[in-house]
Amino acid sequence: MKQLLIFWGMLFCVACTTNKSIQSAPPKIKPSANTTKPSTVKPTTPANEITTTMDFSGPPTTLYKTKADYNNKVPVTLSEDKTKIVSYPSPKDVFYNGNLAYPTPLAQGYLLDNRGIGKNVAFLNITYEEYSNLSEVPSLQNMYNMIIDKDPLVQMCNCGNRLKYANVVSDMNRLINDNKLSKCQKIK
Repeated sequence: MKQLLIFWGMLFCVACTTNKSIQSAPPKIKPSANTTKPSTVKPTTPANEITTTMDFSGPPTTLYKTKADYNNKVPVTLSEDKTKIVSYPSPKDVFYNGNLAYPTPLAQGYLLDNRGIGKNVAFLNITYEEYSNLSEVPSLQNMYNMIIDKDPLVQMCNCGNRLKYANVVSDMNRLINDNKLSKCQKIK
């Protein structure tokens, strides 16, 4: 549990560097086989209350839709004006619970983020698998040239603390199918 909170905290910090210029690559994080999956954590909010109470402390439950299928493409974060990359993963940071951090497909074309993306996300023309096999991070200019979509989001929202859900996938599918995403915090 402690490792998971540290992992999410580091991802959040990397995602929040939109106003800072990058001086060097972010620290490498090796996935741990002992990391607890959020879906196995006992929720503190009963499942029947997820549509009425949102707790935004802790790792976010980010749902989103994209204009095209970028599910296997590596995300980076752009500056507000989309002229430069301000955050990116190292090749070893594209894992979640020991597996490549592909988003989880949800109902009605939504995706559950497992990487730590935000509203200024862009996708590279390289897959998670290809990126994880790189020996080093490409230069910022090369990475910027690899962007296939600088404005890929149709919609994005934060549905609260990921650790509060008994089964994050089924709980999010229920929110989507019951048209209750308005209870979540709109990001885009």
